[in-house]
Amino acid sequence: MGPPDRRATGIRIAYIMSRFPKISETFVLYEMKVLEDMGAQVEVFPLLRQPPGTRHPEAVHYEGRAHFIPFLSWEIIQANLRLFVREPRTYLGAWWEALTGTFGSARFFLGAFAYFPKCVAFAGRMRSIGVDHIHAHFANHPALAAMMVHRLTGIPYSFTAHGSDLHVERRMLAEKVSAASFVATVSAYNRELMAEECDEGDRDKIVVIHCGTDPTQFAGRADSAPSIARAREGGETLRIACVASLEEVKGHSFLLHACRLLVDRGIDVHCDLVGSGPLRRRLERLAAEHNLAGRVKFHGALPRPAVGRVLADADVLVLASYPTPSGKREGIPVAIMEAMMSGLPVVASGLSGIPELVEHGRTGFLVPPGDPWALADGLERLACDPGLRIRLGAAGRARVASEFDLRRGAQLLLREMEGARDRA
Repeated sequence: MGPPDRRATGIRIAYIMSRFPKISETFVLYEMKVLEDMGAQVEVFPLLRQPPGTRHPEAVHYEGRAHFIPFLSWEIIQANLRLFVREPRTYLGAWWEALTGTFGSARFFLGAFAYFPKCVAFAGRMRSIGVDHIHAHFANHPALAAMMVHRLTGIPYSFTAHGSDLHVERRMLAEKVSAASFVATVSAYNRELMAEECDEGDRDKIVVIHCGTDPTQFAGRADSAPSIARAREGGETLRIACVASLEEVKGHSFLLHACRLLVDRGIDVHCDLVGSGPLRRRLERLAAEHNLAGRVKFHGALPRPAVGRVLADADVLVLASYPTPSGKREGIPVAIMEAMMSGLPVVASGLSGIPELVEHGRTGFLVPPGDPWALADGLERLACDPGLRIRLGAAGRARVASEFDLRRGAQLLLREMEGARDRA
Protein backbone atom coordinates (compact mmCIF):
# COMPACT_ATOMS: atom_id res chain seq x y z
CA MET A 1 0.00 0.00 0.00
CA GLY A 2 1.35 3.42 -0.94
CA PRO A 3 1.43 6.52 1.26
CA PRO A 4 -1.93 8.16 1.99
CA ASP A 5 -3.19 10.94 -0.25
CA ARG A 6 -2.93 14.19 1.75
CA ARG A 7 -4.48 16.48 -0.84
CA ALA A 8 -7.91 16.38 0.80
CA THR A 9 -6.66 16.92 4.37
CA GLY A 10 -3.87 19.44 3.87
CA ILE A 11 -0.32 19.17 2.66
CA ARG A 12 2.09 17.24 4.90
CA ILE A 13 5.46 18.98 5.09
CA ALA A 14 8.70 17.64 6.51
CA TYR A 15 10.91 20.40 7.93
CA ILE A 16 14.66 19.78 8.10
CA MET A 17 16.93 22.08 10.11
CA SER A 18 20.38 21.76 11.66
CA ARG A 19 19.30 21.81 15.30
CA PHE A 20 15.99 21.91 17.07
CA PRO A 21 14.73 23.64 19.09
CA LYS A 22 17.30 26.42 18.71
CA ILE A 23 16.36 29.54 20.68
CA SER A 24 17.75 31.96 18.06
CA GLU A 25 15.82 30.41 15.14
CA THR A 26 12.40 31.79 15.92
CA PHE A 27 11.75 32.20 12.20
CA VAL A 28 11.69 28.40 11.77
CA LEU A 29 9.51 27.70 14.80
CA TYR A 30 6.85 30.32 14.13
CA GLU A 31 6.78 29.64 10.40
CA MET A 32 5.90 26.01 11.14
CA LYS A 33 3.24 27.09 13.62
CA VAL A 34 1.58 29.45 11.14
CA LEU A 35 1.64 26.81 8.40
CA GLU A 36 -0.18 24.44 10.75
CA ASP A 37 -2.67 27.18 11.57
CA MET A 38 -3.33 27.33 7.81
CA GLY A 39 -4.12 23.62 7.66
CA ALA A 40 -0.75 22.11 6.76
CA GLN A 41 0.64 19.16 8.70
CA VAL A 42 4.24 19.74 9.75
CA GLU A 43 6.71 17.00 10.71
CA VAL A 44 10.06 18.05 12.20
CA PHE A 45 13.25 16.22 11.14
CA PRO A 46 16.25 17.87 12.86
CA LEU A 47 19.77 16.79 11.96
CA LEU A 48 20.74 17.28 15.62
CA ARG A 49 18.91 17.71 18.90
CA GLN A 50 19.62 21.00 20.63
CA PRO A 51 21.07 20.44 24.14
CA PRO A 52 18.88 21.37 27.14
CA GLY A 53 18.47 25.09 27.72
CA THR A 54 16.05 27.96 27.24
CA ARG A 55 13.11 27.11 24.99
CA HIS A 56 10.35 29.18 23.44
CA PRO A 57 7.02 27.99 24.85
CA GLU A 58 5.74 26.93 21.42
CA ALA A 59 8.81 24.77 20.80
CA VAL A 60 7.79 22.22 23.44
CA HIS A 61 4.91 20.98 21.28
CA TYR A 62 7.19 20.28 18.30
CA GLU A 63 10.08 18.93 20.34
CA GLY A 64 7.83 16.30 21.83
CA ARG A 65 6.95 14.85 18.43
CA ALA A 66 10.06 15.64 16.39
CA HIS A 67 11.81 12.83 14.53
CA PHE A 68 15.11 12.79 16.42
CA ILE A 69 17.34 10.01 15.08
CA PRO A 70 20.84 9.32 16.46
CA PHE A 71 23.82 8.93 14.17
CA LEU A 72 23.84 5.17 14.72
CA SER A 73 20.85 3.01 15.60
CA TRP A 74 19.23 -0.23 14.57
CA GLU A 75 16.70 1.79 12.55
CA ILE A 76 19.50 3.44 10.57
CA ILE A 77 21.28 0.14 9.93
CA GLN A 78 18.07 -1.51 8.75
CA ALA A 79 17.05 1.44 6.56
CA ASN A 80 20.42 1.55 4.80
CA LEU A 81 20.63 -2.22 4.27
CA ARG A 82 17.05 -2.37 3.03
CA LEU A 83 17.52 0.41 0.50
CA PHE A 84 20.87 -0.95 -0.67
CA VAL A 85 19.32 -4.36 -1.35
CA ARG A 86 16.12 -3.07 -2.96
CA GLU A 87 17.43 -0.06 -4.89
CA PRO A 88 21.23 -0.30 -5.07
CA ARG A 89 21.52 2.11 -8.00
CA THR A 90 19.50 4.79 -6.19
CA TYR A 91 21.32 4.24 -2.89
CA LEU A 92 24.85 4.27 -4.30
CA GLY A 93 24.06 7.09 -6.72
CA ALA A 94 22.92 9.38 -3.90
CA TRP A 95 25.97 8.45 -1.80
CA TRP A 96 28.27 9.19 -4.74
CA GLU A 97 26.60 12.54 -5.47
CA ALA A 98 26.83 13.66 -1.84
CA LEU A 99 30.47 12.69 -1.36
CA THR A 100 31.84 13.85 -4.72
CA GLY A 101 29.85 17.07 -4.57
CA THR A 102 31.26 17.99 -1.17
CA PHE A 103 34.79 16.75 -1.78
CA GLY A 104 37.29 19.55 -1.26
CA SER A 105 35.53 21.03 1.76
CA ALA A 106 36.27 19.21 4.99
CA ARG A 107 33.23 20.67 6.73
CA PHE A 108 30.77 19.74 3.99
CA PHE A 109 32.37 16.37 3.19
CA LEU A 110 32.34 15.23 6.82
CA GLY A 111 28.79 16.51 7.18
CA ALA A 112 27.65 14.57 4.12
CA PHE A 113 29.39 11.43 5.37
CA ALA A 114 27.86 11.74 8.84
CA TYR A 115 24.34 12.73 7.83
CA PHE A 116 23.72 10.52 4.79
CA PRO A 117 22.84 7.34 6.75
CA LYS A 118 20.43 9.41 8.83
CA CYS A 119 18.89 10.80 5.62
CA VAL A 120 18.13 7.24 4.53
CA ALA A 121 16.23 6.71 7.79
CA PHE A 122 14.48 10.05 7.27
CA ALA A 123 13.46 8.87 3.81
CA GLY A 124 11.89 5.74 5.23
CA ARG A 125 9.91 7.62 7.84
CA MET A 126 8.77 10.28 5.38
CA ARG A 127 7.51 7.64 2.98
CA SER A 128 5.65 5.82 5.73
CA ILE A 129 3.82 8.89 7.01
CA GLY A 130 3.01 10.26 3.56
CA VAL A 131 5.09 13.43 3.38
CA ASP A 132 4.14 15.55 0.36
CA HIS A 133 6.95 18.09 0.46
CA ILE A 134 10.29 18.60 2.19
CA HIS A 135 11.46 22.06 3.21
CA ALA A 136 14.87 22.80 4.70
CA HIS A 137 16.02 25.91 6.47
CA PHE A 138 19.58 26.93 5.51
CA ALA A 139 21.42 26.31 2.27
CA ASN A 140 24.22 24.19 3.75
CA HIS A 141 23.75 20.82 5.52
CA PRO A 142 19.93 20.92 5.82
CA ALA A 143 19.49 21.68 2.11
CA LEU A 144 21.87 18.85 1.20
CA ALA A 145 19.93 16.49 3.50
CA ALA A 146 16.66 17.50 1.83
CA MET A 147 18.22 16.94 -1.58
CA MET A 148 19.42 13.47 -0.58
CA VAL A 149 15.98 12.47 0.73
CA HIS A 150 14.52 13.75 -2.54
CA ARG A 151 16.96 11.60 -4.51
CA LEU A 152 15.97 8.56 -2.46
CA THR A 153 12.20 9.09 -2.48
CA GLY A 154 11.23 11.46 -5.27
CA ILE A 155 9.43 13.71 -2.76
CA PRO A 156 9.79 17.32 -3.98
CA TYR A 157 11.83 19.65 -1.82
CA SER A 158 12.74 23.28 -1.31
CA PHE A 159 14.93 25.27 1.04
CA THR A 160 15.28 28.75 2.47
CA ALA A 161 18.68 30.47 2.31
CA HIS A 162 19.39 33.05 5.00
CA GLY A 163 22.78 34.63 5.77
CA SER A 164 26.03 32.93 6.68
CA ASP A 165 24.76 29.60 5.34
CA LEU A 166 24.90 31.23 1.93
CA HIS A 167 27.78 33.67 2.27
CA VAL A 168 30.55 31.58 3.83
CA GLU A 169 30.63 28.71 1.35
CA ARG A 170 28.22 27.82 -1.44
CA ARG A 171 29.22 24.18 -1.88
CA MET A 172 26.83 22.38 -4.29
CA LEU A 173 24.51 25.41 -4.33
CA ALA A 174 23.86 25.15 -8.08
CA GLU A 175 23.05 21.44 -7.76
CA LYS A 176 20.73 22.04 -4.80
CA VAL A 177 18.83 24.76 -6.66
CA SER A 178 18.61 22.68 -9.83
CA ALA A 179 17.14 19.68 -8.01
CA ALA A 180 14.71 21.76 -5.89
CA SER A 181 11.14 22.57 -6.87
CA PHE A 182 11.78 26.12 -5.73
CA VAL A 183 14.16 28.00 -3.44
CA ALA A 184 13.22 30.77 -1.04
CA THR A 185 15.59 33.40 0.26
CA VAL A 186 15.05 36.25 2.66
CA SER A 187 16.34 39.18 0.58
CA ALA A 188 16.78 40.44 -2.96
CA TYR A 189 20.49 40.74 -2.15
CA ASN A 190 20.65 36.98 -1.53
CA ARG A 191 18.61 36.21 -4.64
CA GLU A 192 21.07 37.98 -6.91
CA LEU A 193 23.99 36.27 -5.21
CA MET A 194 22.39 32.87 -5.76
CA ALA A 195 21.35 33.61 -9.32
CA GLU A 196 24.97 34.42 -10.23
CA GLU A 197 26.04 31.04 -8.88
CA CYS A 198 23.33 28.96 -10.58
CA ASP A 199 22.36 28.09 -14.10
CA GLU A 200 20.44 30.80 -15.92
CA GLY A 201 17.48 28.47 -16.36
CA ASP A 202 17.14 28.10 -12.59
CA ARG A 203 16.96 31.84 -11.84
CA ASP A 204 13.17 31.85 -11.81
CA LYS A 205 13.13 29.11 -9.17
CA ILE A 206 14.58 31.53 -6.62
CA VAL A 207 11.91 33.61 -4.90
CA VAL A 208 12.22 36.23 -2.18
CA ILE A 209 10.03 35.31 0.79
CA HIS A 210 10.73 37.46 3.79
CA CYS A 211 10.90 35.93 7.20
CA GLY A 212 8.51 37.94 9.28
CA THR A 213 7.08 38.57 12.70
CA ASP A 214 3.67 38.13 14.22
CA PRO A 215 1.95 41.51 14.62
CA THR A 216 -0.28 40.13 17.36
CA GLN A 217 2.76 39.49 19.56
CA PHE A 218 4.16 43.01 19.33
CA ALA A 219 1.44 45.34 17.96
CA GLY A 220 -0.08 47.54 20.65
CA ARG A 221 2.99 47.46 22.87
CA ALA A 222 4.47 50.62 21.49
CA ASP A 223 1.80 53.13 22.51
CA SER A 224 1.94 52.05 26.15
CA ALA A 225 5.61 51.11 26.36
CA PRO A 226 7.81 52.81 28.96
CA SER A 227 10.18 53.75 26.14
CA ILE A 228 7.56 55.93 24.45
CA ALA A 229 6.58 57.49 27.76
CA ARG A 230 10.22 58.37 28.37
CA ALA A 231 10.54 59.76 24.86
CA ARG A 232 7.58 62.06 25.39
CA GLU A 233 8.98 63.17 28.74
CA GLY A 234 12.50 63.60 27.42
CA GLY A 235 13.95 60.94 29.72
CA GLU A 236 17.65 61.28 30.50
CA THR A 237 18.75 57.65 30.04
CA LEU A 238 18.88 56.11 26.58
CA ARG A 239 17.97 52.42 26.87
CA ILE A 240 19.54 50.38 24.08
CA ALA A 241 18.45 46.84 23.27
CA CYS A 242 20.45 44.34 21.23
CA VAL A 243 18.86 40.94 20.57
CA ALA A 244 21.44 38.73 18.89
CA SER A 245 23.57 35.65 19.47
CA LEU A 246 26.90 36.54 21.05
CA GLU A 247 28.90 35.79 17.93
CA GLU A 248 31.49 37.80 16.03
CA VAL A 249 29.17 38.50 13.08
CA LYS A 250 26.76 40.43 15.34
CA GLY A 251 29.34 43.11 16.13
CA HIS A 252 28.71 43.50 19.87
CA SER A 253 32.23 44.86 20.39
CA PHE A 254 31.39 47.87 18.21
CA LEU A 255 28.21 48.49 20.19
CA LEU A 256 30.11 48.44 23.48
CA HIS A 257 32.66 50.87 22.03
CA ALA A 258 29.81 53.14 20.90
CA CYS A 259 28.32 53.05 24.41
CA ARG A 260 31.66 54.20 25.81
CA LEU A 261 31.74 57.05 23.28
CA LEU A 262 28.23 58.11 24.29
CA VAL A 263 29.14 58.18 27.97
CA ASP A 264 32.19 60.30 27.13
CA ARG A 265 29.84 62.70 25.33
CA GLY A 266 27.76 63.07 28.49
CA ILE A 267 24.89 60.76 27.45
CA ASP A 268 23.63 58.32 30.05
CA VAL A 269 23.10 54.91 28.45
CA HIS A 270 21.90 51.51 29.55
CA CYS A 271 22.37 48.54 27.20
CA ASP A 272 20.44 45.26 27.39
CA LEU A 273 22.15 42.40 25.53
CA VAL A 274 19.81 39.46 24.89
CA GLY A 275 21.36 36.29 23.53
CA SER A 276 23.84 33.57 24.29
CA GLY A 277 26.96 32.48 22.48
CA PRO A 278 30.68 31.77 22.60
CA LEU A 279 31.76 35.40 23.05
CA ARG A 280 29.96 36.14 26.31
CA ARG A 281 33.03 36.11 28.57
CA ARG A 282 35.06 38.13 26.10
CA LEU A 283 32.29 40.72 25.82
CA GLU A 284 31.89 40.90 29.60
CA ARG A 285 35.61 41.64 29.87
CA LEU A 286 35.32 44.25 27.11
CA ALA A 287 32.43 45.96 28.91
CA ALA A 288 34.57 46.11 32.05
CA GLU A 289 37.52 47.52 30.09
CA HIS A 290 35.23 50.27 28.77
CA ASN A 291 34.13 51.03 32.35
CA LEU A 292 30.53 50.20 31.53
CA ALA A 293 29.81 48.31 34.75
CA GLY A 294 26.18 48.88 35.71
CA ARG A 295 25.36 50.15 32.23
CA VAL A 296 25.42 46.85 30.32
CA LYS A 297 23.30 43.86 31.29
CA PHE A 298 23.82 40.39 29.80
CA HIS A 299 20.44 38.64 29.89
CA GLY A 300 21.46 35.44 28.12
CA ALA A 301 18.98 33.65 25.87
CA LEU A 302 15.35 34.55 26.57
CA PRO A 303 12.01 33.15 25.32
CA ARG A 304 9.93 35.45 23.14
CA PRO A 305 7.66 36.87 25.89
CA ALA A 306 10.73 38.00 27.84
CA VAL A 307 12.30 39.45 24.68
CA GLY A 308 9.09 41.42 24.17
CA ARG A 309 9.41 42.89 27.65
CA VAL A 310 13.01 43.98 27.00
CA LEU A 311 11.92 45.66 23.75
CA ALA A 312 9.01 47.35 25.52
CA ASP A 313 11.47 48.92 27.97
CA ALA A 314 13.93 50.05 25.29
CA ASP A 315 14.31 53.30 23.37
CA VAL A 316 16.21 51.91 20.39
CA LEU A 317 17.41 48.61 18.95
CA VAL A 318 21.00 48.30 17.75
CA LEU A 319 22.50 45.60 15.55
CA ALA A 320 26.11 46.38 14.69
CA SER A 321 26.66 43.42 12.35
CA TYR A 322 29.74 43.20 10.18
CA PRO A 323 31.29 40.65 7.79
CA THR A 324 33.72 38.36 9.59
CA PRO A 325 37.06 37.26 8.11
CA SER A 326 35.55 33.80 7.52
CA GLY A 327 32.82 35.35 5.35
CA LYS A 328 29.86 35.30 7.73
CA ARG A 329 27.22 37.94 6.95
CA GLU A 330 23.70 38.76 8.01
CA GLY A 331 20.52 37.94 6.13
CA ILE A 332 17.64 40.10 7.39
CA PRO A 333 17.52 39.59 11.17
CA VAL A 334 14.08 38.88 12.59
CA ALA A 335 15.19 40.65 15.77
CA ILE A 336 15.10 43.92 13.86
CA MET A 337 11.56 43.18 12.64
CA GLU A 338 10.38 42.44 16.16
CA ALA A 339 11.89 45.68 17.44
CA MET A 340 10.30 47.72 14.64
CA MET A 341 6.94 46.06 15.30
CA SER A 342 7.41 47.12 18.94
CA GLY A 343 7.69 50.72 17.77
CA LEU A 344 11.43 51.11 18.21
CA PRO A 345 13.75 53.00 15.89
CA VAL A 346 16.73 50.96 14.71
CA VAL A 347 20.41 51.71 14.27
CA ALA A 348 22.00 48.95 12.23
CA SER A 349 24.81 48.20 9.82
CA GLY A 350 23.96 48.92 6.20
CA LEU A 351 24.97 45.57 4.72
CA SER A 352 23.45 42.49 3.08
CA GLY A 353 19.65 42.56 3.24
CA ILE A 354 19.32 44.97 6.19
CA PRO A 355 18.76 48.04 3.94
CA GLU A 356 15.73 46.22 2.48
CA LEU A 357 14.17 46.43 5.95
CA VAL A 358 15.61 49.52 7.63
CA GLU A 359 15.12 52.74 5.62
CA HIS A 360 17.79 55.25 6.55
CA GLY A 361 16.26 58.40 8.03
CA ARG A 362 12.73 56.98 7.91
CA THR A 363 12.66 53.96 10.22
CA GLY A 364 16.13 54.27 11.71
CA PHE A 365 19.74 54.85 10.75
CA LEU A 366 22.11 52.71 8.69
CA VAL A 367 25.79 52.99 9.54
CA PRO A 368 28.95 51.51 8.03
CA PRO A 369 29.77 48.13 9.57
CA GLY A 370 32.65 48.16 12.05
CA ASP A 371 32.32 51.91 12.75
CA PRO A 372 31.49 52.60 16.43
CA TRP A 373 31.76 56.38 15.92
CA ALA A 374 29.01 56.36 13.28
CA LEU A 375 26.99 54.09 15.56
CA ALA A 376 27.42 56.54 18.44
CA ASP A 377 26.44 59.47 16.20
CA GLY A 378 23.15 57.80 15.26
CA LEU A 379 22.38 56.93 18.86
CA GLU A 380 23.24 60.44 20.01
CA ARG A 381 20.71 61.90 17.56
CA LEU A 382 18.03 59.63 18.98
CA ALA A 383 19.02 60.37 22.57
CA CYS A 384 18.73 64.11 21.97
CA ASP A 385 15.47 64.03 20.00
CA PRO A 386 12.61 62.09 21.67
CA GLY A 387 10.20 63.15 18.94
CA LEU A 388 12.47 61.62 16.31
CA ARG A 389 12.43 58.33 18.19
CA ILE A 390 8.63 58.31 18.14
CA ARG A 391 8.41 59.18 14.41
CA LEU A 392 10.97 56.60 13.30
CA GLY A 393 9.43 53.95 15.53
CA ALA A 394 5.94 54.53 14.15
CA ALA A 395 7.20 54.37 10.56
CA GLY A 396 9.09 51.19 11.30
CA ARG A 397 6.04 49.52 12.82
CA ALA A 398 3.99 50.37 9.73
CA ARG A 399 6.68 49.04 7.39
CA VAL A 400 7.00 45.68 9.12
CA ALA A 401 3.23 45.27 9.36
CA SER A 402 2.83 45.81 5.62
CA GLU A 403 5.86 43.96 4.20
CA PHE A 404 7.27 41.60 6.84
CA ASP A 405 4.18 39.94 8.26
CA LEU A 406 4.81 36.32 9.25
CA ARG A 407 1.47 35.10 7.89
CA ARG A 408 1.98 36.72 4.53
CA GLY A 409 5.38 35.05 4.12
CA ALA A 410 3.96 31.69 5.22
CA GLN A 411 1.11 32.03 2.70
CA LEU A 412 3.60 32.57 -0.12
CA LEU A 413 5.65 29.61 1.03
CA LEU A 414 2.60 27.36 1.32
CA ARG A 415 1.47 28.33 -2.17
CA GLU A 416 4.84 27.33 -3.60
CA MET A 417 4.81 24.03 -1.69
CA GLU A 418 1.31 23.13 -2.82
CA GLY A 419 2.28 23.92 -6.39
CA ALA A 420 5.31 21.62 -6.11
CA ARG A 421 3.12 18.86 -4.64
CA ASP A 422 0.55 19.17 -7.43
CA ARG A 423 3.25 19.03 -10.11
CA ALA A 424 4.85 15.92 -8.59
